[in-house]
Amino acid sequence: MYSLFIGVDVSKDSFSATGLDEKAKPVFSCAHPMNSQGFSAFFKAFISHGKETASIIVDLESTGPYHLNLYSFLVARGITTIVVNPLVIANFTKLSLRKTKMDKKDAVTIARFLFLNRDSIHRPPSSQQTTDLKDLARERESILKMIASMKNDIKRILQSTFPELEQLVDVLGVTMLGLLKLFPSARLIA
Repeated sequence: MYSLFIGVDVSKDSFSATGLDEKAKPVFSCAHPMNSQGFSAFFKAFISHGKETASIIVDLESTGPYHLNLYSFLVARGITTIVVNPLVIANFTKLSLRKTKMDKKDAVTIARFLFLNRDSIHRPPSSQQTTDLKDLARERESILKMIASMKNDIKRILQSTFPELEQLVDVLGVTMLGLLKLFPSARLIA
């Protein structure tokens, strides 16, 4: 049924992926940033191997909220995607002799786990919960972009108002933001 097994190790800012063919031979390995450009590059990387989307299965290791955007991206494109508990992967890793922890090797381990358990893994049916999850992931990404933009605006304004401040303290720390809320100008501080 599946001819490409992809293991993905997700972290906050990036993810690593490895694809295995139906004989468990590595087909590709890549790393991308955890954003829409990285997701698109990843999609192109495994689609370029000439596989139909119905013959591809992706296994993401659950990483709190970090895997949600990638999961939504893949599901929206019709890729069979499952999320596995990190404890399951950790127990599977104990069976191997490898003791080092690297994202690239973790992606290989996740792909091997997927390949060896391909007959016992079932994709949950698409439901309203999946749709809600996609919407939530999109909203989260939008909010993160707004937060990053606001932080850049604060730093830009502070650079012109208090040029030396950024070199002395963390201007986005709770204490500094509280101080700047009470005294938003050089005149008020004086």
